[in-house]
Amino acid sequence: MSLESLTSDALELLKNLITTPSFSGEEDETAALIRKWLESRDIPCEQIGNNIIAKNAYFTPGKPTLLLNSHHDTVRPNKGYTRDPFKPTEEEGKLYGLGSNDAGGCLVSLLACFAYWHKQADLSHNLLMVASAEEENSGPNSLRGILQDLPHIDVAIVGEPTEMHLAIAEKGLVVFDATVTGTPSHAAHPNADNAIYNTIAVLEWFRNYSFPKVSETLGEVKLTVTQIDGGKQHNAVPAHVDLVLDVRVNDCYTNAEIAELLQQEAPCPLRPRSLRLNSSSIDPGHPLVLGGKALGRKTYGSPTLSDQAALSCPSLKMGPGLSLRSHSADEFVEVKEVVEGIAIYVDLLERFLKPERFG
Repeated sequence: MSLESLTSDALELLKNLITTPSFSGEEDETAALIRKWLESRDIPCEQIGNNIIAKNAYFTPGKPTLLLNSHHDTVRPNKGYTRDPFKPTEEEGKLYGLGSNDAGGCLVSLLACFAYWHKQADLSHNLLMVASAEEENSGPNSLRGILQDLPHIDVAIVGEPTEMHLAIAEKGLVVFDATVTGTPSHAAHPNADNAIYNTIAVLEWFRNYSFPKVSETLGEVKLTVTQIDGGKQHNAVPAHVDLVLDVRVNDCYTNAEIAELLQQEAPCPLRPRSLRLNSSSIDPGHPLVLGGKALGRKTYGSPTLSDQAALSCPSLKMGPGLSLRSHSADEFVEVKEVVEGIAIYVDLLERFLKPERFG
C-alpha cells in the first residue's frame, strides 16, 4: 500500500467517522467502520467492546511492543454549533465536523501509519494498534478496561492533537468534592455561621493555595474550583455548600500525595472521586523522542488528560490538530495537518523500528 493511497483512504475514513455519531459508550457504528477499513486492507483485527485491536503481520512474542492508540468516541456537540456536527464539510482546506480534531484526525493518521508498516518484516518492535472507546468519559470499556486482554506494552504513542509536536509529559487529574458547613436558619433571623458566607474564605484559600513542587516539564499543579451548589429556597440559609475542585497534577506528585496534602491543609473536608488518573511521561532521551526531535518536532508538557493516564509504560502524546479546537463549536481539522501527520508518523516509526538505517 502506497503512502499516497493510504492518506487518501484515511481522509475518506475520517469523513465517514464524522458522519457517524459515536458518543462515549455508543461507538458500535464507528467501531464497525474501523474494523471494515482494516479488514479491507487484509489486516486482521479483533473487537473487545467497541475497542478495535490489530497486530502487525510479524508480531513476535518476546519482542518489545509499541502501542499506537487513539480514540473514536466524541463528546456531544455543544450548543454553539452553527454547522451540522455530523456533516463533514471541507472549506478552504478545513474539514469541519464533530470529532474531526479530537481525535479523528489523529486516529486515521495512526491507522494509515499502522497499515503502512503492517506487513514489513524485521522491525525492532511489535506494533499494536488500538482504536479505543470511552476515552472522553474514562469509561469502564475504554483502553483502561481492556489492558489485561492486550499483550505487554513497552512504549506507546497516544494520538491526540498536539500539532505533531511531542508531549513528553501529561498532567494527571484528581477531582475533589468539598463541603463547607454552617448553621441552617430562617433568613429573617441573625446567623453568624452562614454556610454561604463561610464559603467566601474557603474559596479565597483555594484561589491562593499553591503546591511547593514545580515540574520542569509540566510546571505547577493547577487547582481550580469548577462547581458550587448551595441553598434551595430564598428564605432559608442552607446547612452546607458543595464545591467541586479540578486538580491537574504534575509529575512531582502522585495523585495519592496530592489528596493527602490537601486533606491535611484545606479549611473544609475533601473527598477525592478517584486517584487513578496519574501524570504520564517519557524520558526526553528515549529513541522516540530523539527521533521526533530529529524530524524538527518540539517537546513540551501537556495540561490535558488522555488515554496516557491508563498506561504504566513510557508514553508519548502526539497527533495532528490543535488541542484548543477540541470540544469547541464548529470543530475542524486542517486537511494538510492530517496529510503531514501521516507522513511524520511514518518517518518517526522508520527511525524507531529501523534504527540501523540511521546509524
